[in-house]
Amino acid sequence: MHWRETARWIKFEENVEEDTARWGKPHVASLSFRSLLELRKTIAHGAVLLDLEQTTLPGIAHLMVETMIISDQIRAEDRANVLRALLLKHRWVDVDVDVDVDVDVDVDVDVGVDKNPHLHNSEGHRKYLKLMEKIPEDAEATVVLVGCVQFLEQPTMAFVRLNEAVFLESVLEVPIPVRFIFVLLGPSQANMDYHEIGRSISTLMSDKHFHEAAYMADDRQDLLNAINEFLDCSIVIPPSEVEGKDLLKSIATFQKLLLKKRKEREQKSMKEGTAQEAKGLSIHIWAKEEAEDDPLKRTGIFFGGLVRDIKRRYPKYLSDIRDALHSQCLAAVLFIYFAALSPAITFGGLLGEKTEGLMGVSELIISTSVLGILFSLLGAQPLLVIGFSGPLLVFEEAFYKFCQTQGIEYLTGRVWIGLWLIVFIFIIVAAEGSFLVRYISPFTQEIFAFLISLIFIYETFYKLYKVFAEHPLLKFYPPNVQSSLNASVLPTDAVSLGTRMQPNTALLSLILMLGTFFIAFFMRKFKNSRFLGGKARRIIGDFGIPISILVMVLVDYTITDTYTQKLNVPSGLSVTSPHKRGWFIHPMGSTGTFPLWMMFASAIPALLVFILIFMETQITTLIVSKKERKLLKGSGFHLDLLLIGTMGGLCALFGLPWLTAATVRSVTHVNALTVMSKAIAPGEKPRIEEVKEQRVTGVLIAALVGLSIVMGNMLRQIPLAVLFGIFLYMGVTSLTGIQLYERLLLIFMPSKHHPDHIYVVKVKTWRMNLFTCIQLACIVLLWVVKSTVASLAFPFVLIMTVPLRRFVLPRFFHDRELKALDSEDAEPNFDEDGRDEYNELHMPV
Repeated sequence: MHWRETARWIKFEENVEEDTARWGKPHVASLSFRSLLELRKTIAHGAVLLDLEQTTLPGIAHLMVETMIISDQIRAEDRANVLRALLLKHRWVDVDVDVDVDVDVDVDVDVGVDKNPHLHNSEGHRKYLKLMEKIPEDAEATVVLVGCVQFLEQPTMAFVRLNEAVFLESVLEVPIPVRFIFVLLGPSQANMDYHEIGRSISTLMSDKHFHEAAYMADDRQDLLNAINEFLDCSIVIPPSEVEGKDLLKSIATFQKLLLKKRKEREQKSMKEGTAQEAKGLSIHIWAKEEAEDDPLKRTGIFFGGLVRDIKRRYPKYLSDIRDALHSQCLAAVLFIYFAALSPAITFGGLLGEKTEGLMGVSELIISTSVLGILFSLLGAQPLLVIGFSGPLLVFEEAFYKFCQTQGIEYLTGRVWIGLWLIVFIFIIVAAEGSFLVRYISPFTQEIFAFLISLIFIYETFYKLYKVFAEHPLLKFYPPNVQSSLNASVLPTDAVSLGTRMQPNTALLSLILMLGTFFIAFFMRKFKNSRFLGGKARRIIGDFGIPISILVMVLVDYTITDTYTQKLNVPSGLSVTSPHKRGWFIHPMGSTGTFPLWMMFASAIPALLVFILIFMETQITTLIVSKKERKLLKGSGFHLDLLLIGTMGGLCALFGLPWLTAATVRSVTHVNALTVMSKAIAPGEKPRIEEVKEQRVTGVLIAALVGLSIVMGNMLRQIPLAVLFGIFLYMGVTSLTGIQLYERLLLIFMPSKHHPDHIYVVKVKTWRMNLFTCIQLACIVLLWVVKSTVASLAFPFVLIMTVPLRRFVLPRFFHDRELKALDSEDAEPNFDEDGRDEYNELHMPV
């Protein structure tokens, strides 16, 4: 006879599958109500030894047996047999043996680990290392021994808490000190399921509240009270056949209610404690320190916030260099380089079309590189990625059309906008105006994000429509060009017209666009699948966009008999249209004198550009600096705004686009630099251990983007239809996670199928739909403004949604409703990156 390991708890339960003798998937333990009652009964009448002064298993077993005899659980003549049973050899999963006795092993999650392996083969050693990675530092173990023996007449139980955790030789498969031991032995004819009772005590010891009570218990009654507390938060499901997961949602809802009541009881008891005054003092001091470290707190003096940003961040400059000496930083550079280059090429191509070549891919790549290097070296939050964005593209198109109608030089007008932009930036930074970002609620953020996604999707299909319009399907091919032209048309014009009217061009463009979109989309889905290993999935998913571009460019390259429009990229360090402009833009005009009135009137569009840069930069900094990300070096809203705004204003002198902090790219950059803790229980979501906060990756990424300008020959092979697919991908994927989009879908869904989000539970359905319709009305208004001659007012109309939410909506909605609708039920963005590890942990060890 020997003890056999059949289950273990590292927060969640893992059982040994009988047929394959391997570990099953981690799962939440489901206990029978009777087993919990039997456990309470055995603890009430069994042997309870607390703070036992023993360091060896024989010494512990001897005291347990003597206590069993004293409590009349066993006879004196059974002493030797029980002692022999307790000292039997232990066998683990990797040892294939036949057994008659079970052993359950429970490991508490908040408690120490010796890293010395003691397994005999390479496969066992590998499994050992993988298991040790999931056990937290300073872990202590609970050993649960349950089984049937024939020499006892009645069950006997002992619960032991050692005074100090000790290493017990050959008891556990991993070298963890043992603090608790639970033993339950009895005859097979007893009306008791020993294994289920063992599962019950193991589950209790893996519960945070119970094992804290077990550590603090002074006597048996404290353990019984802790079991009663556990029962108060447990649910009994009546014996009925349940089909469909949707019917089990009510269980989770009821469980949340029980846990909420327990939390309220704990808070009430804490307030009634004798240390109330001391605790209140410590909370007050903590809150004061937290407020003093708030980067948005106003000092009341000119440039006070800027000075605080510099004092907070620049003393950590040397550590910003040292912390980059990590392999994860190199991987982040290679990944984010493509993530930054792809939008630069995509937006550059569209910008070239909107401005008729006055600014394009060349200017955007150079601007992204130079400003990215400067910001990474000087910024307060160097993890931000500087780039072009959809709203800025909307503004550039609107201002270009305005200049065309007014006969004003577009690039010269941008120079004066840039100068006014610098003035506005200095005024806001001097007045510590970054605190205004607090008033930009999720109401405005959702409208902004939803509108950007719509712009991406609309631009994709509008450009595809233009391709079909320029290359219509013809009844006859090749077209009879000469018959459709008058005698004055030159042969070269006829050839050009024939080239542009190829019937396969539109079809191939559609294939390239959809192919790029679906490859990138399913690469993203593949990242969270169960195929291949976690690292392979992460690499494939992270490089989904570059892979999709490469594949479809190769498809286009192999089809040589069909024309597709390619990306317009100049050779070397040249502007997109050398015959139209140079590298320096004269403030007084290049072809004529710039109107004096426009020098002052440029303040209005400059204000609109400032609104866009302010909102995107500050909101991105808020998202990146969330407490969940555990950034330690702090941020600087005022310093970052000053750098981005000032550099953008100076860029206008060289005909370069304005840039802002790109939200998606910045969050992706932080995710790539996030180190997830491996010391987590199987089945538990990964936790952030640290983020490599440094400046080197930003500098290298921007430098590599700049070097891409010498790849003009390669970039000119990219069809515009491929970039349309990337735009569609950006638009569709950006919609997911926006609460407005989720609530929009709920309008077309019966209420019984609505998820249990807080904005569904706390707000009546028709009022939730009314709130959604108000946001949609704002989006429609913004779209109308964007599409008319008043498109320059787009940022101003957008900012008006802030007072709408703050002053108007409270008249129609209750505060609790607005609070629920402004809540964030979704998981933080960094969970997306950790989900591949999460899936891997759900698989058998």
